[in-house]
Amino acid sequence: MKTRLFFATLVCLFPLPMAAQTADEIVKKALDARGGINKIKAVESERISGKVSFSHGLEGTIVLELKRSHKLHSEIIVEGQKILRVYDGKSAGWTVNPFEENKDVQVMSAEELKGMPDEADLDGPLVDYKTKGTQIELVGKEDLDSKPVYRLKLTNKNGDVRSYLIDASTFLTAKWEGIRKIGDRELPWGCALSDYREIEGLKYPFKIDQGSPGTDFQQTLTIEKIEIDPKMDESHFNKPASPQTPAAPSLNSPRHLK
Repeated sequence: MKTRLFFATLVCLFPLPMAAQTADEIVKKALDARGGINKIKAVESERISGKVSFSHGLEGTIVLELKRSHKLHSEIIVEGQKILRVYDGKSAGWTVNPFEENKDVQVMSAEELKGMPDEADLDGPLVDYKTKGTQIELVGKEDLDSKPVYRLKLTNKNGDVRSYLIDASTFLTAKWEGIRKIGDRELPWGCALSDYREIEGLKYPFKIDQGSPGTDFQQTLTIEKIEIDPKMDESHFNKPASPQTPAAPSLNSPRHLK
């Protein structure tokens, strides 16, 4: 009896360690924090509108439209010029960049097309990740800006690797880190997500800071409005018409990052 009481006292003074979290447990909590997998998968389309700022003081507006399955239409206006990125959700994509030498409609490169299904994924990388051919490893727990986060390592079916940092208290994604290819360069890339707000029962970040450390590739997206299931014409995801644009100075084309 005395032995049992002594052991109980020790447990109170020195609680037994909790079982370690698993990758799947972190994933489930992250999806629940966003609003739950059923609500996430019930969304058929999204329209995201806001402002975007780049290094050197450039600013513009952005409207991003996503529709199942994997359709994307991105429109950024900078200095009165419209930059377009369109993906049909299958195998074809196009860009229009008036800040480049060739201002006509361009077919996306094979490298860019490879990443479009992930970029245009309404659900995000954690939903049905095994079905998508993605492997997830829980690397461990660390601090990000003095807050504890879980680091998940995601390796998709193409072999691309990203790390997702999940806030240990809210279980919302605080940041992801990976590699981005810009031209012929492969650069380390980071994307910090903050100012989460609830829209129709789902949590969305309203501020996204992204870029490559130590370079001019920096941009901030400030979201002003998110529409759930707006009506979108299928033709919006077809090859865009050839633009009629005046000459413009050189500018690195920004990309949306989900």
